[in-house]
Amino acid sequence: MKHLHSTLAVVLLIALIIAIVITLVNYAGNKAYNRKIALIGLISAHLQLVIGAVLYFTSPLGLSSFSGENMKNSLSRLYFLEHPLMMIIAIVLITMGYSKAKKIADAKKANQTVLIFYILGLIFILSRIPWSTWSILN
Repeated sequence: MKHLHSTLAVVLLIALIIAIVITLVNYAGNKAYNRKIALIGLISAHLQLVIGAVLYFTSPLGLSSFSGENMKNSLSRLYFLEHPLMMIIAIVLITMGYSKAKKIADAKKANQTVLIFYILGLIFILSRIPWSTWSILN
């Protein structure tokens, strides 16, 4: 399950980068907002959230890890608190960006909204990936 979560993380990162680049090109060229491209990033993020939630609630590092000892250990704290919290915030931002852009009639503003929210979500995701133990890299 952990390997699936790591593999889907790569898919999510690629999907977000593609969505951001295409939306940036559309924004710079005053082209129409491409909702399908933004949807790829949204679906990838939500799929990753579901797999992550299953992994979190079935893992020994999940909810039962809230203790003073684990809060002192930076790696344990990353797994049971920081990583899940930042990923949820990032996915909320991505969802907000997609939802807001869907309601905007002006293509330039819709592209700008997706750019802002997706870039913020990507930054949050990149900030809390456990790079040292990521199974894709090891």
